[in-house]
Amino acid sequence: MKNSVVFLNDSSFNNAISQGTTLVDFWAEWCGPCRMQGPILDEVATEIGEKAIISKLNVDDNRSIAGKYGIMSIPTLILFKDGKPVKQFVGVQNKKTLINAINEIN
Repeated sequence: MKNSVVFLNDSSFNNAISQGTTLVDFWAEWCGPCRMQGPILDEVATEIGEKAIISKLNVDDNRSIAGKYGIMSIPTLILFKDGKPVKQFVGVQNKKTLINAINEIN
């Protein structure tokens, strides 16, 4: 089954990360490296299948969640397990790095 990237906002965020494994990409439209990360996340979502939810949260539109997690640079990717952050990446990450991190906590 093809999995796709889920777009989150302030109201859907807590529910999305509450159970299982969720990778959240904190990004913004104007961010060049964030645009480079996007297609990589699409590949991760397809390859990882049901093991994790791959998602994106626009920091410009959802400042409270970005503030809660202290996002200072984008892209920042945080891997959550049952609502708790377990791993954080700053900057563009390759597919292998992200898939390995997801597999490590599952």
